[in-house]
This record gives sequence, C-alpha cells and structure tokens, in this order.
Amino acid sequence: MTKYNAVTSEVVEELKKIVGEKYVYTDQDKLEPYSHDEVTDPHYVKAPEVAVLPANAEEVAQIVKLANRSSIPLVPRGAGTGLACAAVPFKGGIVVALERMNKILEIDIENMIMVTEPGVTTEEVQKAANDKGFLYAGDPCSGDSSFIGGNIATNAGGNKAVKYGVTRNQVAGLEIVTPTGEIITLGGKLKKDASGYSLMNLVIGSEGTLGFVTKIYLKLVALPKVTMDLLAIFKDLESAIGLAPKLMGAGISPVCVEFMDNASIQCVESFLREKLPHSNDGYYIIVQIAGDNEELLEDQCVLIDEMATENGAVEVLVADPAVIWKARKAYAEADRARSLVFSMEDIVVPVTKIPEAVKYIADLSQKYNVAIHCCGHAGDGNIHANILKDKYSEKEWDEILPAVQAEIYSKVYSMGGKLSGEHGIGFKRVQALAKYANPIEIEMMKAVKAALDPNLIMNPGKVINVE
Repeated sequence: MTKYNAVTSEVVEELKKIVGEKYVYTDQDKLEPYSHDEVTDPHYVKAPEVAVLPANAEEVAQIVKLANRSSIPLVPRGAGTGLACAAVPFKGGIVVALERMNKILEIDIENMIMVTEPGVTTEEVQKAANDKGFLYAGDPCSGDSSFIGGNIATNAGGNKAVKYGVTRNQVAGLEIVTPTGEIITLGGKLKKDASGYSLMNLVIGSEGTLGFVTKIYLKLVALPKVTMDLLAIFKDLESAIGLAPKLMGAGISPVCVEFMDNASIQCVESFLREKLPHSNDGYYIIVQIAGDNEELLEDQCVLIDEMATENGAVEVLVADPAVIWKARKAYAEADRARSLVFSMEDIVVPVTKIPEAVKYIADLSQKYNVAIHCCGHAGDGNIHANILKDKYSEKEWDEILPAVQAEIYSKVYSMGGKLSGEHGIGFKRVQALAKYANPIEIEMMKAVKAALDPNLIMNPGKVINVE
C-alpha cells in the first residue's frame, strides 16, 4: 500500500512561493468548499490538508514536481459539480483548484477551434461560440456552473450527445501537465491524427488520475438556423421509453431525446412551483431537432408526432423550450430539495434495452419501498436513476442503498451496459467497477496508471485502486 506523507509547514511555504500566499488555503472555513462535490451524502466528505489555486500550467507543473518529491497526493478540482466524488481528497494531500485559469484564449474562426483554459464554465464557452455564429455542442445539464475542464475529466455527455457525441467528440487537443510535471500538448488544431496512440483520448475521461488539463482546443460547428422542441406525453412508462429506439431508427437525426418519469415530473413541478402538462399521470419524451431547412424540420415534426401517437402518446405539443428545458434541467435539484441525501445512478445500456432497464428499476422501487426517480438521455441509453433516502434512518439507508445498487448493476451488466454513461467512476463507484468490469480491462487500466504516474500521486483512490 502506498504511504503518503502529510502536508508540512515547509510544503505550505513552498506552495506559497509557487502561486503566492493569497492562493494557498489552510484555514478550515476556506477548505470546506473543497471537501465535497455535489454528492450530499456525508459518507463522501473529506477536507484537504491544503488547497492551492495556480494561475497557469507552469505553476501546476511546479506543484506536481513538489508533490512527487514529497510523496503527497494531488487532487485536481474544477467547479466541484461532479457526482462521483472524483474531486474529494479522501487520501488527504493537496487539492489543486483550477478556478483561476478561466480565460477563453482564442476563437479561431477559420479552423473552427476555440482555445480555453480549464476553469471556463461550459455556458461561457457556448455563449462565446454563439456570439461568433458557431455552436459548441457539449451540453451537460450542469453547464451553467460546470467547468469545461471538468467536462474533459469525466467525458461529460449531456443533452446534445445523440447528434453531436460526448465531450470526447468535441475536443481537438489538450495541453496537460503529466503526473511527473512535464507540460505537453496532445493534438491541436487538427481534423485528424493517426500518429501513434491516442493519448489525448486516454486523458479525456480519466478523472484527474493521469494529469492536469491546462489548455483545451475545442471543436466548433455551424450554428443551426432553426431549432424545434416537441413534448410527447404518455400515460405509461413502457410506451414513453419505447418511442426512443423507434425514433433513432426512423431516419430522423434528433439533437436529443430526453425522458422524465412521472415521479420526476411531479417532484420538479413541486420544486419549481410551476404547472407542467399532465403532471398527475404523464411520462415525458422531449425531442429536439435542429437544422437550416425549416420546411424539412416541420416535416420531421409531423413524422415524430405520428410515431409518438402510434406508440400511445395522449398528446404531442410544440414545447416552449424555456419551460420544458427548465423542468428537465431541474431534475436533480428538485430531488435534492425533497431529500438532501440521494444516490444518482448513471447507468448506460443499449438504446433498445432502455424500456426493460427502466421497468426493472421501477419494479425495484416497489420491491424495496424506496423512491427512485428516473430521467435521462433516452437517445443514447443513459439513464439517471435517483434513489432517494427520504426519511429512512442512516442504518436503514446503509442497508437499502447497497441492495438496490447491486440489483441495478447486475441487471445493467447482464444487458451489455455499464456503470456510468457520463458522471464517471470517481471514488463513489471504484468498488463497483472492480466487481462488475472485466478483470482484464481493470488490469490494463492499472498498467496505464502505474506507467504514467509512477509515484501514484495523481488523484489516488479514484477510478481504480492500483494497489
């Protein structure tokens, strides 16, 4: 087992020399925000020994070299909006918060590339792209607060992944600080690259275990001239979820196909204090299409309406995007308002298996008498199942939650699915990944980690346990 050293006063002084005294935090009040992410379960809270806020890649590199010399773990941190505890320092050490690295450095119109630092919010990236007539297609629900660097770390998906892909598909290059403190650029302003192993794609989704991302080259695409949103409402879960794979096979290229079960709709309605259509008994499928030919999009709307009706929809509405997307994006916040402690599962299955998976989860809710609200990205098979603690005692919760999770994970893997579609493994799912993933796959990950991070200082205990 790797033995790490505590952060000494000498190390703190070295950190102050690197970034300036103002940007080194040791006071408990200042450290508290860095002790957790969006997971509210008290099991997943741990304060760092020190937090440091570098201003550039050179400062990050110096911090990494200091940590290697001192055998102190490092935990990269963005906005703290993660849902798998990847930015929580469970092994102690230094939290390296990248919030000061928050500049958009360049928008290259000719090459359709935006260059940013990791501390820019996703929403700021999207707005900057829109202002130049482009679209940045990454669109996680936390986009108003999540950092683009965090999106890279988890390979975030989001609402537009059906058409445009996940974060990995939006990245042309990365500047990283390696686990041993070197600065290197992988990729760049390129459309293609077959020059050896795709190290850039190895870093994307590695959750801070393989280095620090300090500069990002993002792909931009043409901004569609017309966008249309449809809301199809069903009276039963199976009919609603069953529409998604049919749409995907019908020659329509939706930007997104989202779903909300009735429990989620009612919870959001109560939270927002805004009436939602058929909230008493409806199940939602939200479809967005976009393009430059309005007539073609209107024809697609007619086709979607017909398919939804054939599948049992009681009503298909042209949705007010401000209303319906506000409701969809409030899903997690509404559940948190009802039950401060809940577990958001992030399973992903083949698109055709979504109805079976969601029905299975609904049956588990009844079996264990626990509220499970389902919502997610029906177009790419990514299901968010929020298991709510509600009024259960800590002892009861500690018994119910693992039992429900075990049944969900076993079912998902039997269907050819995986633990996480976009939130990552972090610390929260390390043991589950080791249990359900192919052992050879785990050993390959361990080999990569050991080769690139020989002193095992980069975010230890996350994704995999090397020891």
